[in-house]
Amino acid sequence: MSDSPKQDAQPAFREWRARRPFWGGLLLALGGAEILLTEKASVKVMMHAAAQNLAGYLLPTVMLLCGLLILFNPTQRLFYSIIGVLTSLGTWLTSNLGGFFVGLLLGAVGSCLAFGWLPDQEPRVGRRQRRKEARAAQAARTVHEAVQL
Repeated sequence: MSDSPKQDAQPAFREWRARRPFWGGLLLALGGAEILLTEKASVKVMMHAAAQNLAGYLLPTVMLLCGLLILFNPTQRLFYSIIGVLTSLGTWLTSNLGGFFVGLLLGAVGSCLAFGWLPDQEPRVGRRQRRKEARAAQAARTVHEAVQL
């Protein structure tokens, strides 16, 4: 038994996160949310007066939904990431230059991360772990050679 529920939840969350393009979906959703929040800026701050237009709110909402769908339905990540990058680029014209570039960049990077994610890939082994395994293998070879002599 572990000491606290937090220690039990952490490995479960890591396992859940490893089975989906987590960072891509999160960045895409954050980009959409940031653009929606900049829509609330005053008219003096806004670079483009598109807040009255439906597309000014529709495209960031689609970005937010695509980001959430990538997180919770990773099997369709290719479709959602393509829609996400297209809507991110569309916010350049409709939503204050893509949320003053921040939301546009978050959405584009998140969509690219989700598009490039491979589901059944072996986890990466860190440099320290590779060195440790190489040292252990070298020590085993040395012991094996000494026993043969």
